[in-house]
Amino acid sequence: MRRPPPLSALRAFEAAARLLSFGKAAAELGVTPTAVSHQIRALEDLCGQKLFRRRPRPIALTAAGQELYPSVHEAFDALGAAVDALARTGAARPLRVTTTNAFAHRWLVPRLALWRAERPDLPLEIIGTDAVVDVAKGEADLAIRYMGDPPAGLVSTVLMRDRFWPICTPAFLAAGPPVRAPADLARRTLVHLEWNGWEGHSPTWARWFAAAGVPHRDWQEPDAPGALRFREELHGIEAIIAGQGIAVTSDVLTARELAAGTLVRAFDIALPGYGYHLCHARQTRRERDIGAFSAWLRSVA
Repeated sequence: MRRPPPLSALRAFEAAARLLSFGKAAAELGVTPTAVSHQIRALEDLCGQKLFRRRPRPIALTAAGQELYPSVHEAFDALGAAVDALARTGAARPLRVTTTNAFAHRWLVPRLALWRAERPDLPLEIIGTDAVVDVAKGEADLAIRYMGDPPAGLVSTVLMRDRFWPICTPAFLAAGPPVRAPADLARRTLVHLEWNGWEGHSPTWARWFAAAGVPHRDWQEPDAPGALRFREELHGIEAIIAGQGIAVTSDVLTARELAAGTLVRAFDIALPGYGYHLCHARQTRRERDIGAFSAWLRSVA
């Protein structure tokens, strides 16, 4: 296979031949005139003949340079056109948005009809996963990450923050013993969720009872008779929507049901949650599309 000449040397030659000035070529390329001169000399050594007449000034192309220039110029024009074509078609590709399974299922997906009505020209690819998708490496265009502090190395803004309340259906709340004090909830069917990686900040019933000032002797443990226990947050939310118990869960993930009245807060004490951070790479060709989708998210949030 024929070894191609150095691209940097061809770029320096093309700019100098087009502008007939090493200085102007250097300014265009963001290098020094000496660097341009060295690159051209390297190309002349490779060709085995001079490409420029350097004296008397101004510089001029030799016969060899005049023969080479059209091909090099057309090649760079073709490369530029190919990149521009990709940039134009990139807008038609789906904007890849990654977020947690719970947020995608409970908040984002139910609202996507509003986005499609507003921007039918910009399709989305939703990547719902609890694994961290590397946005900096281009695995997604935008991430909605649920965490305390913004991630390092990315451009990020906070979309919203949540809080965790004891939530259930109105019918379930009305059917049992009256709830007049926080300790009364321990006598009801509690839905317990497992929280891994929250480092002592998990929104468990134990933390909620402690925040409400309920003595430990009056708490209900996760393995108490009649209690429900789930590893997946989504399953616990489905259980309370079905009227099977009360869970300490996010007001963001249950926002639609709370607004409609199909779920209610069983008691007016909440635990703090985390923030939903909109994150994208510092340099991306999809910045305009990311900005449009982020603005829409903020408008509906």
